[in-house]
Amino acid sequence: MSTDELKHRRIANELREAIADGRFPVGARLPSESRLVRQHGVSRPTVNRALNELAAAGLVGRRAGSGSYVLRTAVQEAPQRRFGLLLPGFRRTEIFERIRGELAAAARSHGASLLWGGPDPSNAPDDLDLDGAREACAAFVAARVDGVFLAPFELIPDREEANGSIAGGLRAAGIPVVLLDRDLGPFPKRSDFDLVGIDNMAAGYRLAEHVLKLGCERVAFVARPHSAPTVDARIHGVRAALANHRVEPEPRWVHLGDPNDVRFVRRLMAGRRWDVLLCANDHTAFELMATLGREGFRVPADVRMAGFDDVHHATRTATPLTTIHQPCRDIALVALRAMLDRLGDPSLPPRCQLLAPSLVLRDSCGAYRRPGR
Repeated sequence: MSTDELKHRRIANELREAIADGRFPVGARLPSESRLVRQHGVSRPTVNRALNELAAAGLVGRRAGSGSYVLRTAVQEAPQRRFGLLLPGFRRTEIFERIRGELAAAARSHGASLLWGGPDPSNAPDDLDLDGAREACAAFVAARVDGVFLAPFELIPDREEANGSIAGGLRAAGIPVVLLDRDLGPFPKRSDFDLVGIDNMAAGYRLAEHVLKLGCERVAFVARPHSAPTVDARIHGVRAALANHRVEPEPRWVHLGDPNDVRFVRRLMAGRRWDVLLCANDHTAFELMATLGREGFRVPADVRMAGFDDVHHATRTATPLTTIHQPCRDIALVALRAMLDRLGDPSLPPRCQLLAPSLVLRDSCGAYRRPGR
């Protein structure tokens, strides 16, 4: 927990205790923001976060230009909020495991619980197929959860229709939905649901610009068929970087296939014309690196490689993977705030909140390779 978060949490707890013991009865006006800033020696945004936390809990009402007033005492606890979480492809996408943990912790800090894959977290599945996701949605509706965090399906045919059906069913039941990582349909289309993730087009641009600076002009992009729209955004970012650096991409530089398929990899490497292979995600990169090794290709000596996500395994391969880092904790915190905002004001327009990507350099891109090797 950051220092600023600790400060705002301390202020919120002190005010909560003062309300509970009667120092600020119902209807009383709390100290002004300016007074709290001076009293606690913190910034105004920190005080504002503390007061917003009390407002989100229903203890305080905030009136613009007037102040913050006690609505109820802390001992009159409001019903605990419950949020559902649907993560199809959980086993294939390690960042979702990290986001789930951070989201659960953030929900607890706001007095809420997170139900994963259904109303009984003790029976939460390791993964969800389409039928399982529909059953979980029906369970969430029956349990009357306050909102659902959803990572839409990928790697299945007709995924746009399936994702639209799941999200639309929740909306029809009056349950707010916040999308994690990706949208329902293909890039660059936007649905009218709140979305939190990283700026994948900027991520693709940044990774491509890095390898271009290393002298890599023959760039290939490798992905599985029916990948998430985030992958298309990354491809567009790579294409933009090539164009801005006046590099003409090779014919058929985007390759869709199974990185475990030897025939696919042999076609990819025919003529050994690629300087670098940019993979749609780290999972694809690990599998492709293994297949390349069995075919006698060395990374980065014969071909450089990079991925996206920065999962734990990225540092545990024989050649550590250069990648784009996913700020899982920040995604979780922003997603929870988006959900609370949506519950507080359902009339808000749909928001797409994209966090800045960061590049993590390791051996696979050849940045540390000695000249002549």
